This record gives sequence, C-alpha cells and structure tokens, in this order.
Amino acid sequence: MRASLLALALVAATAPAAAQSAAMTADRAEHYELSRPAREQAELPSQPTRQVPPRRNPLAGEPGQGHRGTWSPGPSSTGGLIEQPRASARSASRTPAVDLVFKGAQNPGACGGCSPPDTNGDVGPNHYVQIVNATKVSVYDKSGTLLQRFDLGRLWSGGPCRQDLGDPNVRYDEAADRWVLAQFNQTSDSGPFFLCFAISQTGDPTGAYHLFQFHVPKFPDYFKVGVWPATDVTHAAYYVGTNETTYTAYAFDRTKMLIGDNSASYVRFPGETNFLMPADVDGALRPTGGGLFYTFKDNAFHSVPHDRLELFQLTPDFVTPANSTFQRIKVISVTQFQYTVCGFFHLNCIPQRGTTQKVDAVSEWPMQRLAYRKFADHESMVGNFTVGGGTATPGAAIRWFELRNSGSDWSLFQEGTLDRNDGQNRFMGSIAIDQDGNIALGYSISSSALFPSVRYVTRAAGDPAGTMGPERSVRAGHGSQTGSNRWGDYSGMAVDPTTPCRFWYTNQYYNTDSAVNWKTVVGAFTMPSCGVGPISRR
Repeated sequence: MRASLLALALVAATAPAAAQSAAMTADRAEHYELSRPAREQAELPSQPTRQVPPRRNPLAGEPGQGHRGTWSPGPSSTGGLIEQPRASARSASRTPAVDLVFKGAQNPGACGGCSPPDTNGDVGPNHYVQIVNATKVSVYDKSGTLLQRFDLGRLWSGGPCRQDLGDPNVRYDEAADRWVLAQFNQTSDSGPFFLCFAISQTGDPTGAYHLFQFHVPKFPDYFKVGVWPATDVTHAAYYVGTNETTYTAYAFDRTKMLIGDNSASYVRFPGETNFLMPADVDGALRPTGGGLFYTFKDNAFHSVPHDRLELFQLTPDFVTPANSTFQRIKVISVTQFQYTVCGFFHLNCIPQRGTTQKVDAVSEWPMQRLAYRKFADHESMVGNFTVGGGTATPGAAIRWFELRNSGSDWSLFQEGTLDRNDGQNRFMGSIAIDQDGNIALGYSISSSALFPSVRYVTRAAGDPAGTMGPERSVRAGHGSQTGSNRWGDYSGMAVDPTTPCRFWYTNQYYNTDSAVNWKTVVGAFTMPSCGVGPISRR
C-alpha cells in the first residue's frame, strides 16, 4: 500500500489532471450524540502544563510521504514582486484603522502552558467565536463582550473526543446559519486517530451541538476545514486538508451533519505532495460542483518545471463512495519564490527582540484560508503563504494571490509579495475578500529589534494589481516568547456576513517576555469605500 501511495504521489506531481479514485477510502461516523447546550458547560480551570502534539514533519516517518527533493534557497526569492507603500495618486488605498479591539483567550488559562495557540476565529450575524488550542471556545457578542467560554471536548459525554487535544478549527456556515467546531484526537501515539466535529443545532453558538466522531486511518495533523455549500446538495460538504503520511483531502457529508444524521460519512484521498488547503465560502452566492483545494510547489524542492499553484477538485459521492473523484484541475504559474524561510521544518527561524529564542515561520505549507467568494460576474479565491528571501533577516515575506474564474477557467488575476524593506519578518498570514472585492491580509511581524506584533494591510478593489496599502496595527507586542519555538501555527481573517465590508482578525502576541504565557487579540476594521457606489475592479 505504501509503495502504491508513493507512485500515486509521483503521478499527481507530474501528470495531467486525472481522477485519483484508486486510493480513495470512506467510512461512516463512529459515534453521534446531541450535546447539552454549550451555555450549560462549565469551563474547566487551568490545567497543568501539557504539550500539544508537535507539528509533524512528513519526511521523518513512513516512506511514501509528501515531498520529493531537498531544500535549497532560490537565487531570486521574491521574484521582483516586493511591493512598497507609494505616495503617488495611483497608490494603494488607505488601510482603515481598527474600529474594535478586544482581548481573546490567553495562556495559562487556555491550556496550562501549551504552545502554539493555533488561534483562529469566525464571525456570524450576532457573535464572534474564537478557538485556541486544547481547546477553549470563546463566544463574544459583536461588541467584544465575552458571553461564554467552554471546553470543546466537554460537549461529548465520553469517548476519545471528550479530551481536548488540539489543532482546533472554527467556521461559520453562512448558508446554513450554523457553527462548525472541530479538533483532532488520538488514544495513543500509534492510534486510533479521530476527527471530532461539533455542528451547532441552531445559529446560537452557545446552544446544543450535533457531535460526530470520525475514525480516520492516519493522524490528521494540521487539518483545516472549508465550508462548501454547493448548489448541488450532493457536492455540499465540509472539506478538510491534512498532513498525514502523504497530504490528504477529505469530504464530510455536510447535509447529514447539519441535521444530526448518525449515518454521516466521509471520503478520503491521500497521495499529494504538499498540503491541500480547502476553499472556504464567504457570501450569499453559492458555488457549483465539488470542493476546491490548492497547494503551492517550488521547482527545486517539489521537482516540478516551475514555481506554481495547483488547484484540485474533490467531487464526493456519499451514496456510492467509489464514484468519488479527486482531480488536479489547473496548474497556474506564479512568479518565482524561495520555498521556506530557514529550510524545510527548521523551526528555530524568526528572531524576536530581547531573546535568542527564535520561532517557527510555518513556511512549508499554505496558510488558512483559501477564501472563496462568488460575484455576479466571476468567482474569486484569495490565499497566502510565507516565502523566504525577503529583505529582513532571515527574510520572511508573505506571497498573496487572487485567482478568478469568469466562466471559462481559473487563472491568476493578481499576486504580490508583502515585504516592506524595513528589516521586519512577516509571516503567519490569513487573508479574505469582502463583498466589493476588497482584500485584507493579517499576520505576525517580528525581528531582533521588534517584539512579535499583530498587523494587517488592505487593498481596495480598484487599486493597482498586486499592491497593498499602508500597514496598520491590531496589537503591538511588548514581550517575546522565550520557552518554545512554536508560534501561531495559524491565525484567522474573516468577513462579517451581515456587514460584509467589515473584516475580523485574530492572532497571538505577548505583553511581557514569557516562556509560553501568550495572549490573543481580536480586531475588526471596515473598508470605508465598501458598499458605496459602483465597484471598480482592476
């Protein structure tokens, strides 16, 4: 089996698009229950320090894993795409200041000394929900008042999903007005392994949840969830990408999970050669067909002809799983970039002020989200990943892009590399696009002269392609992380479904130097031109 998976991975990296059904597996939910309302769950007190599962190097274990080649820095890292703030009349629009900032979860109250926090969040009509590692769920009203904090695992009455292990995700399913909470679990290092989903019974995140425990064949490290409410209900699913012994794509039966049907199932396709980030839908207009995923590949490390994005489509058949397909549907060339900042899985990478401890840039994989939005005349997806070779030391910069499909096929509409030539490393990005096509990108920023801080940039839809506006701060850091090289793992940018010109962003920072006593912040800001007059999209 391992040899066949390796052969499949090599075919996927070099051959034209082809269905990968041969390696497909499927299974039904192992356990289902309806929880008591989350508002009735008592938050557990701070637990003793514990280690969350490490970020797993896919080249360090079983054969047949998700890469070919070795890392070496490219001669032209950011490919001339470094963009600077401009003062001319054609410059990118002014980035709006935050209009709301509030404190999120913090350590040790969250997980008793774990790192990283895996901070992410999403926004609904009446609530903002943040989730952090091991695993605290915080529900706020939209003025930033904490309404409820509970431990995700405590929703379950028993079984493996009752423990809070981590890598949590929260997504608001706008089409269904439901909240999707998820984390992985395992009973031992050798398994069995599980993905645990909690789907709110109503639009109230403090209410009851449909709980599903899915047994999966490999440890689903770093999994990410995308909500895909396709117009064809058979393709509507919660799509998931994971780092396993190869990179793997899943589709979970959204239709059955929304109504608490214990026969809900998944289909699974392993065999890819870099992490597959699932598309996550924003806005009222729904997509068609199976769920989309993307990854990026470097010509040297991944043994492909040129640096590129690769777009995949998973078309599930939950009635007859063998009919499900997973295809690479598009290869999109991008400007050359340097793959990874400090080398493959070199976690001691980004410097911080006042300490020799460096932190992980997580530059091997795409950053969440691949944010999808359908407009009247086209579809757009925006994504980002961290590249090396920037102007700072060691040179972390953020490559961001927008793909568009105007009816014929997906293509690259614009790309840019955020590196302001100011000696600062930018990494841990998250990106989204609003109802007018404006884009916001949030991230961590750090150097030997700057405590890690939380910042963001925006671009208006009519700005020159590939440019971002001036940088703004959500929270300035006043300390560094001195006890661990694990930083962030991810952050979260979301767009308000009821005020779809407003972005919400969450990430981590420190108030003082500390081993692992991180804090998180949530900030919201509104594009001033959004929703006013006709839209000019370059």
